[in-house]
Amino acid sequence: MMRNFILILLISTHAMAQESLPFFSIPAAPEQVTTATILARMIQGLGFRYHWATEGLRAEDLSYRPSPEAQSALETLQHIYGLALVIHNTTLSQANLRPLPNIPDDIKSLRSSTLELLKKASENFIQASEEDIAKMQVIFDRQGKESRFPIWNLMNGPIEDLAYHTGQIVSFRRTTSNPIPKGVNVFMGTKN
Repeated sequence: MMRNFILILLISTHAMAQESLPFFSIPAAPEQVTTATILARMIQGLGFRYHWATEGLRAEDLSYRPSPEAQSALETLQHIYGLALVIHNTTLSQANLRPLPNIPDDIKSLRSSTLELLKKASENFIQASEEDIAKMQVIFDRQGKESRFPIWNLMNGPIEDLAYHTGQIVSFRRTTSNPIPKGVNVFMGTKN
């Protein structure tokens, strides 16, 4: 009886921890379709996919690499973190330092940091005016040499790249016999 109680407590605690991370589900759709709400929704979709692609990853999942010269799943997740940082920093027109400093190397920190960056980016887009968005720039600072790109490059670059690499994580974990949890519905943005 005590064993069953502890098991139920552990399962409940794990479920609550998952719901406390951003993008357990996608928020309700906005009332209006604007540049800001479209960009925010794209980021929310990315966050939802990433949340469930990274839920329950094991050590063998993280070390998996499809070929000796390919990045491991953990290295791919670190790259995704860098992409989330670029997306977030673009909403603030802040420079992205290269090489990227202080990349989290444990899955718990990496996962929560990436999800928080995407959540903040989504919120920043929602609060931005059309004029604000038109002024946003993707900025890279490579040891003092700065390069700037318009918001368009964010869409076809880091946003699409983040979706691409999240799909790789889903594929990698299938290969290691650890598919994403059942009940994840990316069309509806919910988990049953």
